[in-house]
Amino acid sequence: MLTEEVKTAYDNFYTNSDVAWRMLGAKYKAQNIIEVCKGLKPKKVLEVGAGDGSILHFLNDWHFAPELYALEIAQSGVDLIKNRNLFSLKEVQTFDGYKIPYGDNTFDLVILAHVLEHVEHERLLIRELKRIAKYIVVEVPKDYRFDVDKRMQHFLDYGHINMYTPTTLRFLLQSEGLEILADKISMTAPETVKFNEFINRKATKTFSKNLKIELEYRIKKTLGNLFGRKKQEQFANAYTVLTKKSDHNLHIF
Repeated sequence: MLTEEVKTAYDNFYTNSDVAWRMLGAKYKAQNIIEVCKGLKPKKVLEVGAGDGSILHFLNDWHFAPELYALEIAQSGVDLIKNRNLFSLKEVQTFDGYKIPYGDNTFDLVILAHVLEHVEHERLLIRELKRIAKYIVVEVPKDYRFDVDKRMQHFLDYGHINMYTPTTLRFLLQSEGLEILADKISMTAPETVKFNEFINRKATKTFSKNLKIELEYRIKKTLGNLFGRKKQEQFANAYTVLTKKSDHNLHIF
């Protein structure tokens, strides 16, 4: 169960967060979710750790599912989600971060987008997700880089206490009895990088900086296409995976 200090921190985060920035990031997260779920036609979908509802906004607009539900630890996040007046949203409520207040197999699909890196006991949460839904989508940032431990405070400032690569996330999910059905490796889009650089960081916008951002993205994309999966994972900024309950349950001792 989350402490009151953590809940207060997230309440303040959603109160003070930049709406345009969160919406921009959410657009690409929602696109990733829809892409890995291609072929699925879920009716009831729950987003766990839904924040301010920015991902739900796009899933609602794009008619991803007829029934959307949301859980969030911060009351400020719940209030923001309600204020969106999403036509597909059936229910939104707070929860303690681990215990999900729904019965077994209530949902067709549960979404956990950029949440797992914040969770102290991630296996406990994954087991709850398995209990309530057949299919689970997980997206995490790919924070890991060489010497990442020297930048620990940077990640802790964002509440990131876990760090994943595509390989370690797959290992975690499969060791919890989940079968990988589809995945996507993605890099941060130039549009998002420019917003962060010129709006969030207030850097002076120049032709050369603009060009550098575009070229860096295209070069990494080209190298990934040329050298395959390992190179793509190296350059990735996020990893999205669709799983389902496996017929073969693994037991961790």
